[in-house]
Amino acid sequence: MSNIRKAFENGKAFLPFITCGDPDLGTTAAVVRAAAENGADLIELGIPFSDPTAEGPVIQSANVRALQGGVTIDKIFDMVKDLRKDVTVPFVFMTYANVVYSYGAEKFLSACKDLSVDGLILPDLPFEEKEEFLPVCRQYGVDLISLIAPTSKDRIAMIAKEAEGFLYIVSSLGVTGTRSEITTDLASIIRVVREATDLPCAIGFGISTPTQAKEMADLSDGAIVGSAIVRLLETYGKDAAPHVGAFVKEMKDALR
Repeated sequence: MSNIRKAFENGKAFLPFITCGDPDLGTTAAVVRAAAENGADLIELGIPFSDPTAEGPVIQSANVRALQGGVTIDKIFDMVKDLRKDVTVPFVFMTYANVVYSYGAEKFLSACKDLSVDGLILPDLPFEEKEEFLPVCRQYGVDLISLIAPTSKDRIAMIAKEAEGFLYIVSSLGVTGTRSEITTDLASIIRVVREATDLPCAIGFGISTPTQAKEMADLSDGAIVGSAIVRLLETYGKDAAPHVGAFVKEMKDALR
C-alpha cells in the first residue's frame, strides 16, 4: 500500500499546504513538525515558482517572499532530508511543471525517492500532457497526483480512472484562496469519481474554517488547506509554528 493511501486510513484526512522558505526554511521545518505533531495526515510542501498561475494573492506573496529569501530546490531537499530524521507523515511536493523540467525531471524524482516524498502535484500540467512526467514518476515510485476541477465535466471519469495516490478535487473556479462559501456541486463530481476509482479524494481551494473543512470531508475523504495556513505564516513570521500547530489541531478535531 502506498504511503499516501495510509494517510487516509485514520478517518477523514487533513492535508495542510506550506510554502517552503516563507519566511525561511528553518521556520518551514518548525511548521511542518508542528503540523505533523497536531494531526496532519499528509503535508503538501510547495516549491516556490516565480509565476504560480493557480495561486491567489496569499500564496503568490509567499512564493515571492520565499524566492527573495534565496530559497532553492536543493535547499528545500536538504530541509526535507533533515525533517525525515523524525517526521514520518507522508509528504508530497506541489510545484509547477517548469520547475521540475528545468531542474531535470529524472534528477528531481530520484531525489523525491531518496527523501521519501510520496507524490508530486503539478497544477499546470494538463491531463493530456502528463506522459511527459509519468514514466519517470513511476520509475522512482512517486505518485503523480491528478487534479479534478469543476470544469473537468466529461473528463472526470477518465482522469479518475488513471489517477494515482489521491485525487485533488478543486472546490471552485479560479485560484487558491479562502472563500466565504463554496457553491460548486461537489457531490455530483465525487459521485463520478467514486464510480471510476477507489482512490481517496480530498477537496482543496477555499477551505479556511473548521466548519468548511468538515463539510468538504463529509463529501470526500479529506480536506486540503493552504491559504489559511500561509496567512498565519504571513502574520506571525518566524513565530508561526505554534499558531499553525493549533490551527491544524482545530481542523483535524473538526474532521473526527
